[in-house]
Amino acid sequence: MSGQLDSRHAVYVGSFDPLTLGHEDIIRRGAKIFEKVTVGIGTNPDKSPLFLPDERLESITAILKPYQNVSVKCFDGLTVSFVRECGGRVMLRGIRTLSDIEAEFTMSLTNRALDPEIETVFLMASERFTHISSTLIKQIAKLGKDAATEQLKDFVPQAIIEPLLKKYRDGV
Repeated sequence: MSGQLDSRHAVYVGSFDPLTLGHEDIIRRGAKIFEKVTVGIGTNPDKSPLFLPDERLESITAILKPYQNVSVKCFDGLTVSFVRECGGRVMLRGIRTLSDIEAEFTMSLTNRALDPEIETVFLMASERFTHISSTLIKQIAKLGKDAATEQLKDFVPQAIIEPLLKKYRDGV
């Protein structure tokens, strides 16, 4: 594979359905390490998303606006292809638990086989975010009823709470 890749440019991909404070923490910390961070909103064929890609793009772009060196894009296909298309040389990944390490290790080896020029850099989740997952967030929003707004404030950016609760009020 040819093309100039920038080792100062990291690409952080995920479904971000929804974006959590843990995701935002990895992005914030990555933006301090790398000159440029691209957040890639991908499509996972094994998941049924709650938010459409354009909805995620709009909300995540607004939330990350304070980070001058961060941009947000949607993509389909292989992550390594997206990283290369962005011109990045680093794939940024967050690790929360031991089970994440096993899955990320396998994915990292596969990505290296697909494109040996792209490196993976792992950031450990901050302690207060290790238990947060998008799946957990959706359960709280769906089952939390009237208390969900208060419960969600420690897990997702404020701008995500109302659209998330609206999805469940509208019968998603």
